[in-house]
Amino acid sequence: MPLMMTGLSYGCIGIGLWFWLWGTWPLLGDRSVLYKLHGLSVSDTLGSMLIIVGLLLKIPREWPLLVLALISLAIWNTVLGYVLAYCSAGGTDSSGRTVTASYGKLLTPNSSQSSKPGEMSHDG
Repeated sequence: MPLMMTGLSYGCIGIGLWFWLWGTWPLLGDRSVLYKLHGLSVSDTLGSMLIIVGLLLKIPREWPLLVLALISLAIWNTVLGYVLAYCSAGGTDSSGRTVTASYGKLLTPNSSQSSKPGEMSHDG
């Protein structure tokens, strides 16, 4: 393997590891959990993809498996990002009422008042 390819391979792996560590650092902050998870998932995806590209440069005979890993990683983490965004933005519950997420607690628009007699609120 030429020296330039080896250096590029190790460079991609090193930058990928740096992204892993960089995404883990904000977990110590005091932002919302969903913000922390978003940052972690983005940096973890980029880091993992760079590591796989580095491995692809290092062992090109395994390209079908490594390309499959790249595609799977991109699809899985994109779907996970949409799920996190949906959870943080809110949605509707099974009865069609609007629900918003706030610090891990589900709230309905009039959560202190029940919509039906005898129904409990969802304040938790």
